[in-house]
Amino acid sequence: MNRVCSIFSQLLQLFSRTEFGLAVGQHKAERHARGFTCWGQFVAMLFCQLGRAHSLREICQGLAASEGKLKHLGVPTAPSRSTLARSRRRKFRFKNKLLSLDATVIDLCASLYDWAKFRRTKGAIKLHLLLDHDGYLPRFAVISDGKVHELKVARKLRWEPGTIVVFDRGYNDYQWFVELTEQGVYWVTRLKDNADYLVVERRPVPAGGKVLADEVICFYSLPGEGREYFFRLVEIFDAEQQRRLVFLSNHLQFGPTTLAAIYKERWQVELFFKALKQLCKIKTFVGTSANAVKTQVWTALIAMLLLRFLQLRAQFGWALSNLLALLRQQLFVHRGLWAWLDDPFQPPPPPPEQQLELALT
Repeated sequence: MNRVCSIFSQLLQLFSRTEFGLAVGQHKAERHARGFTCWGQFVAMLFCQLGRAHSLREICQGLAASEGKLKHLGVPTAPSRSTLARSRRRKFRFKNKLLSLDATVIDLCASLYDWAKFRRTKGAIKLHLLLDHDGYLPRFAVISDGKVHELKVARKLRWEPGTIVVFDRGYNDYQWFVELTEQGVYWVTRLKDNADYLVVERRPVPAGGKVLADEVICFYSLPGEGREYFFRLVEIFDAEQQRRLVFLSNHLQFGPTTLAAIYKERWQVELFFKALKQLCKIKTFVGTSANAVKTQVWTALIAMLLLRFLQLRAQFGWALSNLLALLRQQLFVHRGLWAWLDDPFQPPPPPPEQQLELALT
């Protein structure tokens, strides 16, 4: 007789309870807990994301409806509303690690979330994200007030020499560019329209091609202490949108079209933000405190990681939106997770009682 636990239980088994417990102990996360464990909160909030619950009541009632199936999740009973409310493929030939750095604003009501400073009549938090292009998954994330500038977070990051980091003009800071260069980190960005620089070398470009300029430059504001810093300026004509694009980098060897293609890859972090906001629950929140909002956003990132892992493991060609929609319907169905992922249209096995009847007959 083939016995399997629910799909939701099998998803939770992908997370090490031992490592989870060590992290809880290290950060003393349960020092103010009132009988509700961090694991219980994680299970409830992951259900919020995967089950698309719209409120604390929906989370609690959704879990309570499966009361008999909760013990195998490591949660003895469904949490009450009051308890939950108070708890807290390679595209390029080069071998360099490619990362994209960006941030997105998540709007909040200023009157309900008065701690989330942004504008006079508008509240918001900002999700700063570093996307690893090996799998298009986050490598680093920070949640801050909406007023915190992207560059303030970026300056705290450190990368291994040889890494290529892509970011937009919002991170434009010449001194930071120098610091990255001295660390052996390559970067690609867009040049600001009002940049003041000196052309040191003009490299030849093919006539009639999309490469309009390939130059080595230095900025007037940077030379000092007996050292000059040279950067690469590449101008490309975008035939699709009929416009000129000017890219800036400290990589002096890559071809102009390679630098343009690297920057184009930055669009993947925008697509990640779009998917996060469409698939996960981060537009409305089940709590109003800073801790509640951050917990919900962090759980959304974990849910995206889980969905992407399932998508990569499955033999079936899932789109993330379809995977989440069908997974939502299967959370408390008792069937093999991997068999369902590979063949979602295969009917589930009959319940144990019916299997016993069939065996007897």
